[in-house]
Amino acid sequence: MDAALLAAAVNAKPGDRVFEAGCGAGAVLTQVAARRQEILLTGLERDPAAAALARENAALNGFEGRMTVVTGDVAEGFRPLDLKPFDWAVSNPPFFDDAGALRAPAPGKRGAWMADDGLAAWSSLLLKATRENGKILMIHRADRLADILSTLGEKAGSFTILPIQPFADQPAKRVLVQAVRTGRAPLKLLPALTLHDRTGAKHTPEAEAILRGEAALAL
Repeated sequence: MDAALLAAAVNAKPGDRVFEAGCGAGAVLTQVAARRQEILLTGLERDPAAAALARENAALNGFEGRMTVVTGDVAEGFRPLDLKPFDWAVSNPPFFDDAGALRAPAPGKRGAWMADDGLAAWSSLLLKATRENGKILMIHRADRLADILSTLGEKAGSFTILPIQPFADQPAKRVLVQAVRTGRAPLKLLPALTLHDRTGAKHTPEAEAILRGEAALAL
């Protein structure tokens, strides 16, 4: 769900270059590639096995000419990658950075759950990976919104925030946050996206259309 929502919010234009920090097996990159035909994508992944899966997924979907995956660690920053800044830098970072507060469901999933170097390292990488006036996009827990605004706000602005709530009568559990590198426009808080209703359907019509690739998220 998080990967699908993040991918749906990447409104890249033809010719844009998109970077994803922590791309895993390529779920976000391949969805963005399917939605946006004339863009170039680069993923960063520290797990060699996951990076290999991402490359395989690119090949299986016919995206190998537009999608590149490099192996590296977020903690090492952007400079060692020797890449030019991108038009978009996006991420679905691990949701937790305190190993004492949460035990991952399996050792092999620890990297997906735990941000060893904290949220600040991910925000720093996204900022450095984005050209001036480029866009940064992150999906995370709603209760980390203040931290996201603080860490990205050092060099970015023009924030747009989309709360994502499970039901209309429940608090948001996720937020999609878009920022502009060196942007100065006022913060914009959008109406929440509701994922489920009480009719018995799995998703609301709006969420279903997004998940099926029939609609995008305009932030």
